[in-house]
Amino acid sequence: MLRNGLVIDSFNPLGDVRAKNIVWTPGLSRAAGQNMDFEIVAEGLHYPDGPIVLPDGALLIAETARGAITRVWNGKSEVVADLGGGPVGTALGKDGALYVCNNSGSEWEERHGRIVPVGVSQDYAGGRIERVNVATGKSEILFDQCGDHALRAPKDIVFDRRGGFWFTDSGRAYARLRDHGGVYYAASGEVVEAIYPLLAPCGIGLSGEEDTLYVSDTLPGRLWAFDLLGAGQVAPPARDADYPGRLICTLPGYQTLDSLALDSQGRVCVATGGHGGVTMFTPDGLHTHFPFPDLQVSNICFGGADMRDAYITLASVGKIVKARWPVSGMKLNFGLY
Repeated sequence: MLRNGLVIDSFNPLGDVRAKNIVWTPGLSRAAGQNMDFEIVAEGLHYPDGPIVLPDGALLIAETARGAITRVWNGKSEVVADLGGGPVGTALGKDGALYVCNNSGSEWEERHGRIVPVGVSQDYAGGRIERVNVATGKSEILFDQCGDHALRAPKDIVFDRRGGFWFTDSGRAYARLRDHGGVYYAASGEVVEAIYPLLAPCGIGLSGEEDTLYVSDTLPGRLWAFDLLGAGQVAPPARDADYPGRLICTLPGYQTLDSLALDSQGRVCVATGGHGGVTMFTPDGLHTHFPFPDLQVSNICFGGADMRDAYITLASVGKIVKARWPVSGMKLNFGLY
């Protein structure tokens, strides 16, 4: 079907979704981009990622190209913790500390007013998960390996209600080879490999019932769902399956998928590169794209009294914007909202 010059898949935008008790917002289509008003809340940042909304309206973010955790508010910013390397995804834990995925750093290049990673840092020393005391800025390395295997580039993190956390490791790319990526689970001082290998897993999130784990795979532009049997336990693939988990969707063309957040209706909102924006998926794979002005949108989080304030990191132009989302975001375990 052709509408306003865009080819749109023919489907019933309400029927299939309501069957799973998910409300499809009127006006959204599967393919067409939906413009959304937004305001710039911070700029001049060094590749922002991992946003967390604080009760006073400030944000905690990772500045990946600066190697720092930074607090931003009212157009101002201050470094909370200088970690070095490349901090990316963050989450608040049961103990109130900030848990940080650190990829150990990249080399950076400026291109037409944007900064982009162009390879592994010369002082790369392996990836790590760090725990940060936000009040003092002190940090400690919790994990830098799983068994005999070193972590390569931890990317994103989410806590379950028990206090354990899942995280992705995207692997690192080199001139003529690249690492496999994987998904890991950590609890009680131990880390286990839960899913391996994947190409470049990035964003990670849990369904409200915590029986499904969603993982975005950056380079192929795929969103996966994995059924969970318990803490750190992923259901085995079907006997005749050629791939792990359930493939929710592969985006067409050159689009990459970065970090993600779920909304209160169970839809998965994924920062999207290439086209630049946030793509919202239903568990059935229906999706719509909200464009934002950067080719490397890296993350999204929700806050505000009604959880409809969406904060989106425009990484390569160093900005954070705030938009009113169609529905409220899902509350995170141990989050401050």
